[in-house]
Amino acid sequence: MTERQAPVALSDLDRRIINALQGGFPLSDRPYAEVAETLGISETALLTRLRSMLDKRVLTRFGPMFQVERMGGRFVLAAMAVPEDRFEVVNTQVNALPEVAHNYRREHAFNMWFVLATETPGGIDAAVARIEAETGLPVYPFPKLKEYFVEMKLKA
Repeated sequence: MTERQAPVALSDLDRRIINALQGGFPLSDRPYAEVAETLGISETALLTRLRSMLDKRVLTRFGPMFQVERMGGRFVLAAMAVPEDRFEVVNTQVNALPEVAHNYRREHAFNMWFVLATETPGGIDAAVARIEAETGLPVYPFPKLKEYFVEMKLKA
């Protein structure tokens, strides 16, 4: 199991940045400049702080959330039961695919869970087949039956 990271102290500015970027990101030619202005800092300072928080793993991801089905694609949650002695190798194989959006280890018989996202509905079957061929292990895809939107904003 991956060790947990020690807590990182956040400055007041880092907290304000995190709070400002949880939804409502400007759609403009210079969105970071717009957000920086509301925070009273430069665009360069904002980008530097974001990069630092990502490098320190305070933030694990910063980017848009897409509804891939509206764009003609598909995504599914998938699971695998990976022998412990092969976990790191299989993890590297799975993560090498551009279709893999997230990959998490779990304490369960199905110890690897990941999201597959593809540009076309048929791309999921192709990605599953490729993972199975490369790893020699079965992949269990769990397609979405119903979508729920829960907006969760964390106050940093």
